[in-house]
Order: sequence, then structure tokens, then C-alpha cells
Amino acid sequence: MHHSIHDEAHLSNRNHWLRAAVLGANDGLISTASLLVGVAAASTSSQTLLLTGMAALTAGALSMAAGEYISVSSQADTEKADLDKERHELRHNAERELLELTKIYEARGLEHDLAHQVAVSLTEHNALEAHARDEIGLTDISEAKPIHASVASGLSFIAGAILPIIGILLLPAETLVWSLSSLTIVGLMLLGIISARLGGAPVIPATTRVVVWGVLAMVATSLIGRLFGVAI
Repeated sequence: MHHSIHDEAHLSNRNHWLRAAVLGANDGLISTASLLVGVAAASTSSQTLLLTGMAALTAGALSMAAGEYISVSSQADTEKADLDKERHELRHNAERELLELTKIYEARGLEHDLAHQVAVSLTEHNALEAHARDEIGLTDISEAKPIHASVASGLSFIAGAILPIIGILLLPAETLVWSLSSLTIVGLMLLGIISARLGGAPVIPATTRVVVWGVLAMVATSLIGRLFGVAI
């Protein structure tokens, strides 16, 4: 938890959902667009393309949400196990834990007496919180939040996947393959800009990273489809 004498917005508070949201939107956009480009290349009807896109959106969103929930829940279980271990140590080896905390503060540059004083004060205030933060590296910001990550991942997948589906309805059928590819690149650029703004990162490097890796993923998908003679 951040404590300050003035209002100060910290962007790291968004870490627990921003990563899942960017991953979900990126996956939704690329996977759905790649699938539709492959199917469109087979000159399939617009109705079939629309059904394919909606199926990909539904299955992908549920898969991403479930996968993110399971993954982050595993992280949360590990964090809980570490905290339970610290509680046990604090109950049965309080002096050793105090010395351990003192050594941590000494390693960060404090003199022994001051490090010991700080360790004693923080232990009296909240021993578990002090060890969780300074020994294990757990804070309220880094704490695993399965529900947040799951919802962010699922909804962002839908947001990414809906763009190529809308493209099917609006873009001319004669140039659908190239139009969808171009639309996907525009979507990747928007995703890079939005994620950079939300995370407080430089826009150009973030956007370039998203676009380059997204295009590489689409190219790889197309090459695999051609290699095995199927539309992906």
C-alpha cells in the first residue's frame, strides 16, 4: 500500500490486470484475424466467416479467462504457502527472524544498530507484513489476484477479437484477405498505444513491440497453414 503526504497515482497498481488485459487483447486480435484470413483465402461465404469468427471469439475468451484464473491461482497458492511458513517461523523462531530482518536492512545500507532498531520497530508494528515485503518480496501491489486477471483477460480477448469480426461485415469481399491483415496491423498499433498509455511507458517502443511480434505471429500462422496445406 502506498502512503504519501500528497495524492500520487502509481501506475504499478495496474500491474495485476494490465498484463492480462494486454495479453488477452493481443491474443484475441491475432488469433481471430489469422483464423479469418486463412478461411477467407478459401473463398468461404461471409456467413461462414462470421460464424467462424464468433466461435473463435467465444472459445478464445473462455479459454483465456480460465487459463489466466488457473495460472494466477497457482501463484496465489504459492504466496499463501510462503506466508504460512513465515507465520510458523515468527511463532517458533522469533529471535532468528528478527536477526534475519536486521541482516536484510544491513544489506540495504543501514548500520547494524539502526538496522536492528528498524527491524524491531517494524516487527512490533506488523511482523508478518515486514517479512512478506522485505524477505519474500510480497506487497499488496504484487499480490496475485486471480479474479481480476481472469476478467481482464477474457474481456480484453473479446475486445481484440471483435475488430476482425467487424471487418468481415464492413470490408469488401474482393480484398478481404489484405484488408483484414491491414486492419489487424492498425488494431495492433492501437493496442500498443493504449497499453503504453495505461502503463506509463514510451509509446513508440511499446507500439513497435506489439506490432512486430503480432505480425510475426500472423506470418508464422500463415506459413504453417501453407506448409501443411490447410487454412489456419
